[in-house]
Amino acid sequence: MIRPVKEIDVGEILADTEQVTAAVRRAGRDARLKHKQLGVPLVVWRDGQVVEIPPEEIIVDPPEATAADD
Repeated sequence: MIRPVKEIDVGEILADTEQVTAAVRRAGRDARLKHKQLGVPLVVWRDGQVVEIPPEEIIVDPPEATAADD
């Protein structure tokens, strides 16, 4: 049996800027954490250049700090 798909209003979701900002912050933290755990450099854009940050220099905020800034 095929279930009906619930329609999603993307405009409504994106209008909630606090939720979008929180999601982007969580995603950034998760990416930094994963790179650090795997020992893989993180590539970022800094001062008009592509820069590799070695895993030992990657700073990962605690989850509470990321959520508190929302």
